[in-house]
Amino acid sequence: MVTIGMNYVVLKGKEETFEKAFNKVVKAMGGIDGHSETHMFREINDPQQYLIVSQWSKKQAFDDFIASDTFKNVANWGKEEILAGRPKHEVYGDAAPEQGAPAGACPVAH
Repeated sequence: MVTIGMNYVVLKGKEETFEKAFNKVVKAMGGIDGHSETHMFREINDPQQYLIVSQWSKKQAFDDFIASDTFKNVANWGKEEILAGRPKHEVYGDAAPEQGAPAGACPVAH
């Protein structure tokens, strides 16, 4: 299992449009092989910042989704109409157990 964090900054006044588009993407993701669940979070001190957290069976499943025409169409529309900059994607818990860290492990040292 791998968790992907996708960080987005939305243009002021486009928050509702972004959220509606996100809901459509999540519905489309429901049938994608390797995708488990996705949730959106909004920064309380800066309502133009969002974090989308997505669970995948393996990183390759997420990479395949990112390379798909469906994602590219959404990303291009968002870049031109909605986003204030390029999104930043982070991978959490991609280490295989044989590499010394269990899958899903917290990326922050404690």
